[in-house]
Amino acid sequence: MGHLPHLITDLALILGAAAISTLIFKWLKQPLVLGYIIAGFIVGPYFTFTPTIADKENVETLAEIGVIFLLFSLGLEFSFKKLIRVGGAASITALIEIVFITVAGYFLGKMMGWATMDSLFLGGMLASSSTTIILRAFDELGVKTKKFASIVFGVLIVEDIVVILLMVLLSTLAVTRVFEGTAMLLTVLKLLFFLSLWFLAGIFLLPTFLKRVAKLVNEEILLILSLALCLGMVVLATVAGFSAELGAFVMGSIIAETTSAEKVEHLLKPVKDLFGAIFFTSVGMLIDPKAMVEYAQPILWVTLLTLIGKLFSTTLGALLSGQPLRQSVQVGMSMAQIGEFAFIVATLGLSLGVTSAFLFPVAVGASAITTFATPYLIKSSGYVYQWLEKLLPKAVINRLNKYSTETNRASQTNEWRTFIRTAIINIVLLSIIIIAITIFSSLYIEPWIEKFANGNSLALKIVACLLTLFILSPFLWALAIRTPTEVYRKIIDTYQYKGVYYTIRLLRLALVAFFIGFLLHRFFNIYTGIIFTAVTIAVLIIFSKKIQAFYTRLETRFVSNFNEREIETSRLNRNELAPWNAHITPIIVPPTAACVGKTLLELRWREIIGINIVTIKRGDYQIAAPGKEQMIFPNDELLVLGTDLQIQRLKVLIRPEITEPLSDIVDVELYTYTLNEDNALIGKTIRETGIREKANALVVGIERNNERLLNPESETILQENDNLFIVANKKRIKGFLAQFDKKKESIQ
Repeated sequence: MGHLPHLITDLALILGAAAISTLIFKWLKQPLVLGYIIAGFIVGPYFTFTPTIADKENVETLAEIGVIFLLFSLGLEFSFKKLIRVGGAASITALIEIVFITVAGYFLGKMMGWATMDSLFLGGMLASSSTTIILRAFDELGVKTKKFASIVFGVLIVEDIVVILLMVLLSTLAVTRVFEGTAMLLTVLKLLFFLSLWFLAGIFLLPTFLKRVAKLVNEEILLILSLALCLGMVVLATVAGFSAELGAFVMGSIIAETTSAEKVEHLLKPVKDLFGAIFFTSVGMLIDPKAMVEYAQPILWVTLLTLIGKLFSTTLGALLSGQPLRQSVQVGMSMAQIGEFAFIVATLGLSLGVTSAFLFPVAVGASAITTFATPYLIKSSGYVYQWLEKLLPKAVINRLNKYSTETNRASQTNEWRTFIRTAIINIVLLSIIIIAITIFSSLYIEPWIEKFANGNSLALKIVACLLTLFILSPFLWALAIRTPTEVYRKIIDTYQYKGVYYTIRLLRLALVAFFIGFLLHRFFNIYTGIIFTAVTIAVLIIFSKKIQAFYTRLETRFVSNFNEREIETSRLNRNELAPWNAHITPIIVPPTAACVGKTLLELRWREIIGINIVTIKRGDYQIAAPGKEQMIFPNDELLVLGTDLQIQRLKVLIRPEITEPLSDIVDVELYTYTLNEDNALIGKTIRETGIREKANALVVGIERNNERLLNPESETILQENDNLFIVANKKRIKGFLAQFDKKKESIQ
């Protein structure tokens, strides 16, 4: 019999232990990550009662691949648009929390006598919270739709990107051992430069490429192609001096902006789960029980810092961002745990050989305690708020509420802010493109000329310089003399901002002159560079229209690629989810269906599929417009509003028996009602109208300003000219709505 490689026996051991451990943790309703870590401990060198892996190096290589795929998957879920839409509240909250807990973690490490690098990596480990644990807790507690939950999700998005940057900075520090502020600033600028450049190039090229080969690509090819792109970016990032994890995350975030994102994420999930399991299992192999006992006190201190420090800093950040006290407390008590990134950061330190082995047991111990505490902290947030409300003086409460109102009012954007933001983004992005092309020309074209020019160096330099300027011309034109947009024209017409506007225009012209001069100085002396600069600006003005047309095509393609996924999603929503394309269908719930015994809140059919349960017929009575706490029983007859595709999805989900048309269908239908200017419903929320309780009706859609809103929240305020789509008994809803057709004055 042939010799079996150690890699195969090790994989059998690892995956077998992981399968058993995760089954137990699933039964206990605990995070699977902890199950993987326990499995790793069982097959690791510190647990002698079971077989141990034979080839540690192979497992470490597989674990590193696991980290790459985990970060790639995280990038697929990230999307730059999510970061843009997070808003100021979540961004401010996240940044205050990250800065506080990172600095506090560093000083805690120094107080315990740890080395500088151990203390730095401890701060990095504490910088993120656990998305998996928070989502699970929110689902179990039914608070996912609360307003504070949206802020928590925004904070988690910001945390992800900031922790990625922290990992790059920590790896740079570990290699260079340079802690000066100037060196760190240069590292950050270099990182932002390459991130922006990769993003611009990726969005410009990748979606177009995927569209061109769409007819040739099946699921197998798409998986291979996406993995190749991921690993290619990993190599490129490593060559540029950054970590492999950053490259994987960047490529994932680029693919996230394409229409193939969901399909790639679906195809990658088994690969990510497999290698992710190996990674977290390898983390467990490093746990030494003796070390955990030895470092029980540091584990306690780190746990207390996580619970108290994150609670305090996140609550403070939410308050400073303008959130009310109640929401701030809820946000703070949701974020007090150590995330999965802690293990990735700790692995990075060990792989670079700059941190001590005891960081792992400290991270695992603190993570386990804070994980178990998270649901109880979220549950008790209401009591903590009530305690604070009684403890704090009434004047302080009023001042906080006033600050929240004023901050939200001040955060509303106007045309001037839009102009400033747009101008800065354009200047930065165009400057990055120009600098990148100039650097490429300097590093590759100029050395090539010097190597192969035989007495004709001047002529070749002129040709190379003109070619580079030709490539740069559309970007130089856009930076210098691009035609103002409508927002720009409004600013010009406002006398108050004219001075600032023309100052920005002069700054842009000065930047163009500097970039041209910098390029020409690489090929010629300073005087020749000045002459060429003047000539180039003149050429940009003379051929302005042609250059403008070319740049417009480039910009249109980039914007189209950037918005492609959003446009496609909007189109699918209009085709599949619009309530006015839906119809009412009866479905019988079989006794063996998985939904039996669960409430509508637990099932979340409305959020997941987009359908509405209009009526539940149970025996001899009917439940019209059932509430979220209504439970599903065997043989219930559901009247479901949805499209054909949505109804089919629901049937697959609950696996119903073949149903015959109901003999006694409740007389309900989709009813349209428009709020005219004298309607008394204007200004009320859907909840305040009492339409569900008094008319057994559901508002399933609102058409407002040619935009369609599906399944509006009960707190949605009704406005003039809203077109409401209501599921109800026609006669009953007409009688209910008739009282509001009078003028507001007569009702008041």
